[in-house]
Amino acid sequence: MLKLINSIREDFRSIYDRDPAARNWLEIVLCYSGVQAVTMHRVNHILWKAGLKTLARFMSTLVRWFTGIEIHPGANIGRRFFIDHGMGIVIGETTDIGDDVMLYQGVVLGGTSWNKGKRHPTLENNVVVGAHAVVLGPITIGHHSKIGAGSVVTHEAPPHSSIVGIPGKVLHRHDENVPHAELEHGTMPDPYGDAIHSLNDRIKLLENKVEELKK
Repeated sequence: MLKLINSIREDFRSIYDRDPAARNWLEIVLCYSGVQAVTMHRVNHILWKAGLKTLARFMSTLVRWFTGIEIHPGANIGRRFFIDHGMGIVIGETTDIGDDVMLYQGVVLGGTSWNKGKRHPTLENNVVVGAHAVVLGPITIGHHSKIGAGSVVTHEAPPHSSIVGIPGKVLHRHDENVPHAELEHGTMPDPYGDAIHSLNDRIKLLENKVEELKK
């Protein structure tokens, strides 16, 4: 029980570090659906591990009705987990989430198989997942990685990666001493856009050469 209380306290404290809109504890309790869903999940996970699986599933269903966030009670979630604007989030049964992970709205941590066993993602410490990103299958996203909004990730990613696009493309950050920062979508790289611009430049160059040959 003491461990549960400490985990919930850490969840609340971490919000002040990540959300400048957070003003006081009462507002967080009443208005932050992510906090409500994570707090109840910590209780439901205890019920699940105690063998009260039907009760845990029923409680998680009630939480989904009230918050719009679906977290399977079997999912393992680490310390200081924060869901920002949580509507539409889905976290599967065999998901493993490390410490200081942050998800934005619409994120899906889903499976790709109907087989029993590990079928959902593992997010290591300090991973940030942008709005409406989808991470599928029993893959591992390395610590201090960032997944851009709307990305679909189906392959492993090493630590300190930036992942963008459909399908998700991993862009490595070689300097592992760079401190973790919040996900800034305006500064995320766009490899697909860069490739298209490169092709456009090449096409223009070829068109100019064709015109010169015609002359």
